[in-house]
Amino acid sequence: MVIHYTLAAHVATITIDRPEKRNALAPTTMVELRDAFLRFDQDPEARVAIITGAGDKAFCAGADLHETLPSGKSFIEGYFDRTIGSDHPLYIRNISLARLRLKKPLIAAVNGVAVAGGMEIALNCDLCIASTNARFGLTEVRIGSIPAIAGIQRMMRSLPRAVAMQWLLTAEIVDAAKALQWGLVSEIVEPDELMPRARAIAAIIAANAPLAVLSAKMLADKSAELSFAEAAEMEELMWGHLYETEDRVEGRRAFAEKRSPVYHGR
Repeated sequence: MVIHYTLAAHVATITIDRPEKRNALAPTTMVELRDAFLRFDQDPEARVAIITGAGDKAFCAGADLHETLPSGKSFIEGYFDRTIGSDHPLYIRNISLARLRLKKPLIAAVNGVAVAGGMEIALNCDLCIASTNARFGLTEVRIGSIPAIAGIQRMMRSLPRAVAMQWLLTAEIVDAAKALQWGLVSEIVEPDELMPRARAIAAIIAANAPLAVLSAKMLADKSAELSFAEAAEMEELMWGHLYETEDRVEGRRAFAEKRSPVYHGR
């Protein structure tokens, strides 16, 4: 197994363990990663996850170029398939967080290079923490391809158009400081502090009321798809759904009693 999944204190950690290939993803590895994402999203004990790469050289260098040549099945033949295996022409769907639509928060802990599909994964996470040695780039146009798992869409929604277009079309690789300046990462830490900091943030999220966290993430994800009025209406509706939950009552009791709340997702 190249993808490792661990769970502790409601925090899942998903690790791409292929450091000799800069954690590049073969189609079989993409299937493993998809299964880990779905395992996390369906695990009742997991409230938040961290995805990272083994070693200090790379978070993920994208697809393994030696193992992602065209398959025997045509693109249009496979386009409408529901099941996507490692030999499928649309193997990239297995790592498309935009398609998987995870309902729980996912944090990218980026150590080293995050390029091509690796950067797309980081862009599609809810939070991104980077080490000082992190490097970012959508480099697909250098090799005759394009980002295809919502990397372009995320970039265009995250950056001013001129900045995004220059970065996309030049396929330049930028350092962590530049990524922080542009708002693509929320924090930069020293390499040995990356996972402790990511776990600390995850622990804070995991300690919050699970239904409220899920609702906040869903509303944030929907904000780009809805008009302001529709999004504001949905916020009010979700607030109403949470109004009588056990966790909401517990939060208020804990505040009044000056203690930490204990939430159960009910």
